[in-house]
Amino acid sequence: MGFDKLSALLAGKPVLAHTVDAFCNCSAVDEIILVCSTENENWVKEIASTATQSDKITAVVRGGAERHFSVWNGIEATNPAADLIGVHDGARPLVTSEAITMCALVARTTGAATLGHPITDTVKRCDADDFVGEPVDRNGLWAMETPQIFHASVLRTAYQTILASSELVTDEVSAVQAISHPVKVVASDRPNLKITYPADLALASRLIADQL
Repeated sequence: MGFDKLSALLAGKPVLAHTVDAFCNCSAVDEIILVCSTENENWVKEIASTATQSDKITAVVRGGAERHFSVWNGIEATNPAADLIGVHDGARPLVTSEAITMCALVARTTGAATLGHPITDTVKRCDADDFVGEPVDRNGLWAMETPQIFHASVLRTAYQTILASSELVTDEVSAVQAISHPVKVVASDRPNLKITYPADLALASRLIADQL
């Protein structure tokens, strides 16, 4: 992006503010922990203080040098009595309360659930020089999204295992799979894109306008 995508303005407010409000407005969510870098801590606290139902936000904690350290810091800050813990990427501002609730309901039954969507594009494996190679069968291929929600004991055990092994994981599904716990995918019923490129902001703005 060339700048902090979480602070980029989207429909008049920062990307992160949209994300935080979605969770604040979700009746399935009792507590919110925001994990951020040291340099972003002050403005993240400002967003937390102005969020709808900001009393749900119980802590703003600093992240670590690697993703799994940041997630663990967030897990450690949650209420020990929590029965479910979810992790969401702040750069997914279009997530809906309905999607969060649906994922939580599935997680309560199965122990582990993630939002996702089936891959519909033709997929090819390319070589080191970016020449197109053999096709990849897309049957059964899903792109993982967030939130990813788990029984608290499952997620804690998964991350204790990851921390002990120093393995790097790109999401919580991978961490939970590492302890051989099955994860149920829940199909997103609306776009839940991750803001990654400048063009994503324009697309997200149009999607928000369409929902108004």
